Amino acid sequence: MLDDRKRSILEAVVSEYITTGEPVSSAHIADDYNIDCSTATIRADMAALEKEGYLTHPHTSAGRTPTDLGYRFYVDNLDTRQTDLDTFKAETISEFFTKAHFELEKMLADTSRLLSNLTDYAAVVVAPTTDETPAVNSALLTKISLSTGILVVVMSDGAVNKFSIEITEPFSEEEMSHINSLLNSHLADKKLTALPEVKTGNFKIDSVLARCVGVLRTVAGENRPSNVPVYLGGTSKMADEFIAVRKIRDVLAILEQSYLVVSMVREVLAKGLKVSIGTENRIESLSDCSLVVAPYQISDSMFGTLAVLGPKRMRYTQVLAAVETVGQQLSNQLKNA
Repeated sequence: MLDDRKRSILEAVVSEYITTGEPVSSAHIADDYNIDCSTATIRADMAALEKEGYLTHPHTSAGRTPTDLGYRFYVDNLDTRQTDLDTFKAETISEFFTKAHFELEKMLADTSRLLSNLTDYAAVVVAPTTDETPAVNSALLTKISLSTGILVVVMSDGAVNKFSIEITEPFSEEEMSHINSLLNSHLADKKLTALPEVKTGNFKIDSVLARCVGVLRTVAGENRPSNVPVYLGGTSKMADEFIAVRKIRDVLAILEQSYLVVSMVREVLAKGLKVSIGTENRIESLSDCSLVVAPYQISDSMFGTLAVLGPKRMRYTQVLAAVETVGQQLSNQLKNA
């Protein structure tokens, strides 16, 4: 936990870096931000924040820049009163949906361009799909030999799946019962695309639990959403955000693979997040990017996703407001069509 002063200094550094793109010095924070302490104290706190992993600094500069952890703290502690859209953008969204005609493909394509124009970053709209993915109903792991077990998983739609699990460790009946209790308490009612990690602190038990969850995640990954239409807007704007040509090429290559895009945005929502930052993105090519997502709905079972992809140094307050507002307006438009 950060004390109030360190918190204020960290938020100032992140905000300033987002605005300027330049490493931030303690003198600049002292001069331009209302923090009631000396430059020396700010310098000491910035050094402490660096040691704690929130800040870093280029070797050629005395100023600091945020790490992924610093950005995460900043995003998680945004003042919601600051995330309202400015009047012009709010009117632009309202006018867009007032004039929109219901032709789903065109509306989704136009919405991706609207979102890109509002944020100046690349925008993604994933077409709505029916949420028919079954959830785990129950799981039972049974050891059948010295090195093998069978994991039987019953799904909410009645399907029964069996998986071979390597179990080289010796387990008592009591331990196997404990493992099954953990599997059921953590996986029941969870979809294969949103399974949590199950950890106890006991390495032997955790190893087996990880294998069970891993094989189920592999099955989920094999059912890639390759047929879900994805609409992209403003991909050319990514070229303005990265200096390295190779980085631009890598990011654009990801956006061209629709199943990766769909999987990525769904994973962020499944984690209960609105923003995925840097290395939180499972795709290494996006380690310098942030992804802001929001769902939209036609009905309780039909849903899609909006997302904005940009650099970690994005204007989070305005992007979050734009994505959430467009998502709400698109939902209303589709429900009333």
